[in-house]
Amino acid sequence: MKVFVIFFCLLFSFANSPLADTQVQKKELAIVIDDLGNNMKGTEEILKLPATLTVAIMPFLPTTVQDAEMAHKYGHEVIIHLPMEPKRGKKSWLGPGAITTDLSNEEIRRRVKAAIKDVPHAVGMNHHMGSKATEDERVMRIVLEVCRENGLYYLDSKTTGKSVIKKLAEEMNVPYLENNFFFDHVYTTQHITKQASILSKKLVDHEQFIAIGHVGVTGIKVVNVLKQYIPVYKTNAKIVPLSELIPGFELIDKGP
Repeated sequence: MKVFVIFFCLLFSFANSPLADTQVQKKELAIVIDDLGNNMKGTEEILKLPATLTVAIMPFLPTTVQDAEMAHKYGHEVIIHLPMEPKRGKKSWLGPGAITTDLSNEEIRRRVKAAIKDVPHAVGMNHHMGSKATEDERVMRIVLEVCRENGLYYLDSKTTGKSVIKKLAEEMNVPYLENNFFFDHVYTTQHITKQASILSKKLVDHEQFIAIGHVGVTGIKVVNVLKQYIPVYKTNAKIVPLSELIPGFELIDKGP
């Protein structure tokens, strides 16, 4: 009986120890929302969700600064959603300040620096579209150089399986992350709900996970699904900004 009592007490003490709390909270989920900056559908609703998100804001658009300030006010992490050249589609779809493979080194550098300056509070960057540009070592080396100079991390959205970002970021010592999952590459509520459910199951087997959704066409649908699933995710993981997934990364607020 004495042995049983001592063993029970040890278990009780461990369950209430800081180590136990750490183990319960060790899974981490970062939810990234792309395409803010142009008064897109679902923007305000996304920012009011009960979780700390990472919001990717396109530069040089009518509500770029407004959305960045609002996101910061609500406690979300801000990154730059830099438009980059895709393999398919018109360059005109990218919006102002896009990075294309026909630009000179100097112009790429100028545009990336201008984008960073245009988005207040940004601590990182990912790309909008970009399946062609992110396969180009010359282009991405310049983009990552400017990120490093400004203390930004880079999220590879993985819009192509041939991205050179991981290789270059490791070589250049630039903090980087890779997207694991899209909620809404098919625009229906049924598909977004299916993806959200799949993600809840993936959290069982993954210590860290990154998932991307969007405002705009799918914005309200994503909001409604996340309202349902954020409480589910919180039972298995802590929802964190991207920067918390990078060991030793020091935040420097790029405010106005």
